[in-house]
Amino acid sequence: MKQKIWHSVQIEVRAEAVEAVEFALNELASIGTEINLFGKNESENVTVIGYFTEPPAEKNLRSDLNAALRIYGNSESAVKKISRFTVEDRDWLAEWKKHWKPTETAKFIVAPTWENIEPREKIVIRIEPGMAFGTGTHETTRLCLKAIEENYRSGMSFLDVGTGTGILAIAGAKFGISESKFRTAACDTDENSIKIARENADLNCISDVIDFTVGSISETTPEFDFICANLTADVIVPLLPLLIQKTKSVLVLSGILKEQEGLIVSELKKNQIEGFKIETDGEWISVSINSPFSPVV
Repeated sequence: MKQKIWHSVQIEVRAEAVEAVEFALNELASIGTEINLFGKNESENVTVIGYFTEPPAEKNLRSDLNAALRIYGNSESAVKKISRFTVEDRDWLAEWKKHWKPTETAKFIVAPTWENIEPREKIVIRIEPGMAFGTGTHETTRLCLKAIEENYRSGMSFLDVGTGTGILAIAGAKFGISESKFRTAACDTDENSIKIARENADLNCISDVIDFTVGSISETTPEFDFICANLTADVIVPLLPLLIQKTKSVLVLSGILKEQEGLIVSELKKNQIEGFKIETDGEWISVSINSPFSPVV
């Protein structure tokens, strides 16, 4: 069988601009990113690699990269070199196995399948690295996991909008699996992401309680007690009225840059939402909203 070939864009950049470059690659629909930080100090350049099924057009790459640098307060001179390569599938996965280590929060451990985790009181989420964004190491995922830890209550139904690799849906399911009225669902507009999310749910023996759907939240979506939308600000803003309408108790928004906080706060106020909590991790924020919704009964 012919070996699958992926396209990579490797960007050598000053260390302070790494987040901006990773953000740009994800905006260009990268199916995975890798940051070579090993053995580096703050004065050295870092290589950020994005993997693609089809190589991004040069014009789009430059435009999105420069826009991301501006958002993060970096100059275009932070980028030192851009290279393009083709990579065999097995090489990409081998790199993940070398470098991806477990990520811990207060109550969760997100770990690759090959890592041996000693028995602990934390909930372990197993993930097989696949071609979809979301391995638990990104700040937006950590912010959402923290919000689940702090806001999930016994018996809540749970919806993960933009599930990616399924980490948040699996986290919600593992929090509520013992509850008889527990219900969880996850959706994503990318069919490949849903396929990978299902596979990861299988790894965690939780697939039978998660309803995975290709698509997004809509008027026909039922209400859920807890909704988590780890998207981007430009996607969240038009969906916000619907997200509020479908949430009964807790709504968590993430995938938002600190520089976009004012935009999100303004949109919340337009929708008569005043009570919310903002958390920060690196260049990213999450917004947890409780007060406008009815309590779980």
